[in-house]
Amino acid sequence: MSAGAERRQLTVMFCDLVGSTALASRLDPEDLREVIGEYHKDVARVVGRFDGFVAKYMGDGVLAYFGYPRAHEDDTERAIRAGLKIAAIPRPVSAAPGGTLRVRVGIATGLVVVGDLVGAGESYERGVVGETPNLAARLQALAEPGDVVIDARTHRLTGGIFDYEGLGERELKGFAAPVAAWRVRGEGVVDSRFEALHSAATLTSFVGREDEIQLVLRRWKQAKEGKGQVVLLTGEPGIGKSRLSVAFQERLADELYVRLRYFCSPHHRDSALYPTIVQLERAAGFERDDTPEIKFHKLETLPAPTSLPIADMTLLAELLQIPAGDLYTPSELNPQRKKEETFEALLRQLAALTRHQPLLMIYEDVHWIDPSSRELLDRVVDRVAGLPMLLLITFRPEFQQPWAGRSHVTFLALRRLAQHQGAMLVRRVAGDKTLPADAVKEIVDRTDGVPLFVEELTKAVLEDYGDSHGAGGRSISALAQPSTLQASLMARLDRLGAGAKQVAQTGAAIGREFSYELLSAIAGGAERELQHELARLVTSELVFQRGTPPESVYTFKHALVQDAAYSTLLRSDRQQLHARIAEAVERCFPERVAREPEVLAFHFMEARRIEHAIGYWLKAGERAAQRSANLEAIRHLSRGLEALLTLPDSPERDRRELAYQIALGTPLIAVHGYSAPQTGSAYSRARVLCERLGEAEPLVATLSGEFVYYFVRGDYPMMQRLSDEARQVSERLPNPVVRFASHRLAGITAMHSGAFSKARSEFETILRLYDARQHRSQPVHYVHDPKVSALTYLALVLWILGFPEQARHASAAAFRCAAELDQANLTAHVHNFAGAGLDELLGDVPGVRAHVDVIAELADRHSLGYWRVNGLILRGWVMVRQGAAEAGIALMCQNAAERTALGVSWYQARYLCMLAAAYAQAGQAERGLRVVAEAKDLVARNQEHMWEGELTRIEGELLRVQGASAPEIEACFAQAIATTRTQGAKSLELRAALSFAHLWCDQGRRSDARALLTPTFGWFTEGFETADLRAAKALLDELT
Repeated sequence: MSAGAERRQLTVMFCDLVGSTALASRLDPEDLREVIGEYHKDVARVVGRFDGFVAKYMGDGVLAYFGYPRAHEDDTERAIRAGLKIAAIPRPVSAAPGGTLRVRVGIATGLVVVGDLVGAGESYERGVVGETPNLAARLQALAEPGDVVIDARTHRLTGGIFDYEGLGERELKGFAAPVAAWRVRGEGVVDSRFEALHSAATLTSFVGREDEIQLVLRRWKQAKEGKGQVVLLTGEPGIGKSRLSVAFQERLADELYVRLRYFCSPHHRDSALYPTIVQLERAAGFERDDTPEIKFHKLETLPAPTSLPIADMTLLAELLQIPAGDLYTPSELNPQRKKEETFEALLRQLAALTRHQPLLMIYEDVHWIDPSSRELLDRVVDRVAGLPMLLLITFRPEFQQPWAGRSHVTFLALRRLAQHQGAMLVRRVAGDKTLPADAVKEIVDRTDGVPLFVEELTKAVLEDYGDSHGAGGRSISALAQPSTLQASLMARLDRLGAGAKQVAQTGAAIGREFSYELLSAIAGGAERELQHELARLVTSELVFQRGTPPESVYTFKHALVQDAAYSTLLRSDRQQLHARIAEAVERCFPERVAREPEVLAFHFMEARRIEHAIGYWLKAGERAAQRSANLEAIRHLSRGLEALLTLPDSPERDRRELAYQIALGTPLIAVHGYSAPQTGSAYSRARVLCERLGEAEPLVATLSGEFVYYFVRGDYPMMQRLSDEARQVSERLPNPVVRFASHRLAGITAMHSGAFSKARSEFETILRLYDARQHRSQPVHYVHDPKVSALTYLALVLWILGFPEQARHASAAAFRCAAELDQANLTAHVHNFAGAGLDELLGDVPGVRAHVDVIAELADRHSLGYWRVNGLILRGWVMVRQGAAEAGIALMCQNAAERTALGVSWYQARYLCMLAAAYAQAGQAERGLRVVAEAKDLVARNQEHMWEGELTRIEGELLRVQGASAPEIEACFAQAIATTRTQGAKSLELRAALSFAHLWCDQGRRSDARALLTPTFGWFTEGFETADLRAAKALLDELT
């Protein structure tokens, strides 16, 4: 052995390229070499990603180690994950069978000696001594193409992390005894929830949680005294979160209080406000056959201390999709405002419920919460402290909650049961049936302290044990006892009989909860038989029932029960079943089709009915976007788009994809920002599709969206190209929407490049053409309303051109129009540029501060990260101007860097001008000059000449602070004057002339200073009360 050899546990992976030998006879040797080379690269990349080590390439085989040269506590898991990734990589090769090359993988874990160097130079490899590499190679030979097969030790070390299929014990060449093997089917099923809708008689005995119960009771006492409390209850699946919630409610049996319960669902993580909608429907007692009038009346009579205001009733009726008819007048709010008002209505209802009795609000399984419900829950947590209520939130550990650490929030993590507590729970579940001590111990050992596992495995053993005694005395050790919870649940399902099992499978395909009506519609008759089998499921306690047929609803006791039933279905059977579910919903439940198109999309996707699914994903995305549920909209549209791209190329597919890409634009901007790669990709792809289809009007929408992406990123060549394209489209298509887009793009491009007169002309053209009565109802083919956008940028341009009063008028008009539209993103845009941006140029510090406060409030309320960063830079400028230079500069630096990290370039040169000027004010010339250099690089790179003259002027001011030579400083000021004069930027020219005049005054050249400043000042006809013009007049008066 060499000195470097080590004895260690190692997980070895062997990969084999299936069919490569046959492929050699069909491919040219060079082509075969390329195919195998790409395969080797794929394997090396994936192995490296999981920190493994490629030990050897053997033609079409690859040997890799996990646990060497560096060990991890999860090396076996890393190896399996790498194997699954490698097996899943598509390798299209036309000469291969089926047109695709597949890989099979074997993995084994064992004690080896590793570290010997074998070979020399480039051919060396790390040798391994032991049977583990050979076992991995033999297991690979058992695998089907695309499969990963593992040995017993690997299986034991990874436990339930993955989903396996037992292959039994196999005779392997070179091994004396048969070897157990498993095929890894993918990720393990880990979903598990306790169903709290059943009676106390069927509850699992409560063991080992008295301390936790007492803590929650203490928080309840505080809540009743008016000190609202939040308890965050977390723990792994099956640990007893919901069971503790039920036990706590049992302790309150003699108290008067109001209770609200909300349940999140894994199938509705993208359905906006799903828990709230379900809670309201249940509280109101909605029935499927209820007319809109009945539903509205039930909503009006919801139990509450006071009746709901009419406006709130309208919002809740719309949330529940009750048709308006003559019942109420639909709100005319835009989606974002409607969402905000709906939240406030729900919060007012919550507060009203606490006026006479304390409130217990339970929100379960928040790890499955949809984004809109999460936003609402954030607000509820904020309001709790001032109300007599306790909010109990349950979730799994992986959920990243933001609430812990607040004074009224308690974090409570449930731990696994100790051995003696687990044994106590087994005996309580067994009741009057006595299990042998060894059986109790085995159950406790296998379930590892998870109450759900203890409960279900005990029930399975009890049933088997009872059957064995009744059948003639089989000992418990001889029973085929389940080794996992999944196996125990399937054993119980099998004992129910084929009919009940089939019903459970159908219910599992529908979801965690399923109705008798839908089940009956799928079954197509045999009502009596169906009810009989459902009764067997209910009696088994695998499923709970609410109501009586045909109005009954059934819920799987745990998510794992549902998963177990579903997992037994063959893929072909699953597809057929999902198709029947979707068709039944379409045929019999039109209200659900309208309310939850994403559910139809899911079932059609699982049925491989792609065409149908695509239509419903689009409807779901558009519906979510209309409700400002932007994250849900993106998810629905992305899933539909992914499905759409599996269809063959055709004009129809392109047309449908175009609709998807355009629909994605707005929610992508809202969530990720203007300059996000996702936003740019959506609009770029949409433009390609427009050109391919030859459709002009949609092209304007895509050009506008794509333009904003490149504009914010500062890509002037692309801006110019897209602006030119928009102008060409407008010439071919005389449509006002197209013309607005064309002038807007041209104006922004001109402003960006320093052509301010042209920019003014383009923006004023929009204002002349725009008629709110006609054009506000047009389809939104622009990112912002064209009039508001034109007025906002016009305010900046007019100030630059030397018309401060006209700039103020444009700004005021922009605010009036934005207020009428009442859109958060648009309002922040106006406050940022026509508000704070203009006031910063005017030197109005209080004005900037007021706008910054509004921007901060909007950003916090609507998660507008782009505007938050801009606002913080402006806040830093205010701090500098108010004397807090150090803190203000730090804030400006931090957020300027954040903009760069976000890929934002637009207006960055202005913010860097402000930062450099702040350094000059603080006497820190060196740092200021570094900022100037950064800004100059930005100007050169992006061709953003808007602030080029101002940047050169500030450079001169910094050189003065530094004590540079007069010619060097004069050169900066002279260049600044020349640049601004060429641009017609009179306000910036005045600043440059004023800086130059001050320099000459300090040098004693008073007449030269007066001669330089007088004509520039004399050009102005308005705005004489502004800071720059006052400063210029004061200097001229001094020089006269």
